[in-house]
Amino acid sequence: MSKLTRFSVAPLSEMTRRLADVAFGRAEPDLVITGARALSTYSERMLDDRELWIAGGRIAAMKPAGTYRGKAANVHDVKGGIIAPGLVDPHLHIESSMVTACAYAEAALLNGTTTIFCDSHEIGNVMDVAGVEAMLEDAREAPLSIFLTVPSTVPATSPGMETAGGDLTPEKIAKIFDRWPEAVALGEKMDFVPVAMSDERSHAIIAESLKRGRPVSGHVYGRDFVAAYAAAGVTDTHEAIDREIANDLIEAGVWVFLRGGPPTTPWHSLPEAIKAVTELGASHKRVAVCTDDRDADDLLMFGQDWVTRQAVKAGIKPEQAWSMGSLHGATRFGMGEEIGGLGGGRRADIVLLDDTLKPVNTWYGGELVVEDEKVTPLLDEALSKRYRYPEAAYHTVKLPKEIKLTPDLPTKKVVAHCIRTELPGITLIHDRIELELANDWQDHFDRHDLCFVSVIERHGKSDGNVANGLLADFSLKRGAVASSVGHDSHNIIVAGTNEADMQVAVRAIEESQGGVCVVNEGKVRAMVELPIAGLLSDKRVNDVADAVRVLKLEWEEAGCAIPYMGFNLIPLSVIPEIRLTDKGLVLVPEMEVIDLFEEV
Repeated sequence: MSKLTRFSVAPLSEMTRRLADVAFGRAEPDLVITGARALSTYSERMLDDRELWIAGGRIAAMKPAGTYRGKAANVHDVKGGIIAPGLVDPHLHIESSMVTACAYAEAALLNGTTTIFCDSHEIGNVMDVAGVEAMLEDAREAPLSIFLTVPSTVPATSPGMETAGGDLTPEKIAKIFDRWPEAVALGEKMDFVPVAMSDERSHAIIAESLKRGRPVSGHVYGRDFVAAYAAAGVTDTHEAIDREIANDLIEAGVWVFLRGGPPTTPWHSLPEAIKAVTELGASHKRVAVCTDDRDADDLLMFGQDWVTRQAVKAGIKPEQAWSMGSLHGATRFGMGEEIGGLGGGRRADIVLLDDTLKPVNTWYGGELVVEDEKVTPLLDEALSKRYRYPEAAYHTVKLPKEIKLTPDLPTKKVVAHCIRTELPGITLIHDRIELELANDWQDHFDRHDLCFVSVIERHGKSDGNVANGLLADFSLKRGAVASSVGHDSHNIIVAGTNEADMQVAVRAIEESQGGVCVVNEGKVRAMVELPIAGLLSDKRVNDVADAVRVLKLEWEEAGCAIPYMGFNLIPLSVIPEIRLTDKGLVLVPEMEVIDLFEEV
């Protein structure tokens, strides 16, 4: 066959006569999957003794098992296993996985996910439209159905608050919609405060999506903002953190994407938000599940299938949970007649499940790409031919020769405006710590559990902006940690106990043109290299996952109190209470830049 991509299956408009012939028995199917229990996302029932007739990568019909008596088809007997539609993940960021779209496909298919809707605002923040379009080209070559929700908030705030590499104006967003059919919605509108306050630029961006009949995705914290947010045209969000705001969103007509994440990360909000359904009695019909952010390691272990099983664990019927993981996301984006179910005419994106809803086999467009939880030779060959990003993507870390990474020791008594971290790492507390006179910084560190933190502008758009701060309760015991994935402008963030190790960490990232690393006594102890836009590796997902596991071990050994993905959020200046960008300490939601020290 030709290259395995989303385009391997012809549009339904070109296949209706053939599918009708197969369904009526006038023509032979290519594949029959028989001996199955079928999980119907339409009726949310388990149907016994069924078989699927598949032709041209689409489902022609579901029949009673044993109906097919021809000889031409490839017959696959699943011996009582469960067949279900491939999972549809309605909100995620490929860049969080640290791999390209082509590499991401491997983990997705192993997890039974056949369609994703991604918001590529990370690479948009680094490379503007060129980055978004490079990822779209990458997606077109992937053995996975990948659609774009166009990045809507680049930069996340404003040039006065942070320096980003990209600036996606309403005009640029309009051109992406008009040039790329894969652009099916507007990505998460992160600046929910300006949206609620009727900011002109924010609403102009929303208008470009609405004028084209495209839905608008959201990102909102706080029940007070829900009404204005919905009134502004936002109709989904993945940020519901408890049952009350989830309930408010559902009643406001906003789809709720229940975000499931490994409990060690900041993203596991499903158990609380799902209580709007299980405790408050809301219908699940406008509720889906999603992954949002996964590194390469967690992507393999905690995919959309895991999130779906978490919904079952929280009290949802298995058939309903699978619908929330497949049909509901498809329906939200107007694709319920193409994916998300086992009906006639739908793409043959199918998974074979065991009784725990764990994927065993995956068929993508009727092609067996995962068998017995392993990549098939067909998929392996497809994954060996990955997209190569433009050369400019490999040169995005531009730093000055001299960088001062630590503040001067105060010579008088001051109040320090510190950032206090706490699990899971999304919100950060504004701590005012009184610093007495001391001989060196170590005295302050020992007394208040502090360490240094700095953010360095890395896009070459300033005179080398560097902002210094102090982290409280991060509990770094030694050395330094650094990352080029400082959300959302993706400047470099580095924390440390001493300037020397912090310098080594920053220069290691500069040399590899991106990455996350742990340094101690002048040596890099662990590093995940991310040379593409300082965000992505050019390796396959298992290789990156191996490097991430080593990083996590060294990260923990260094004493860091929050995971590195939470650390990456410290510059994210749209979430309360205090953040550090290359412009300085930012109070949220006041959006005010303040000094590190205040005289007593």
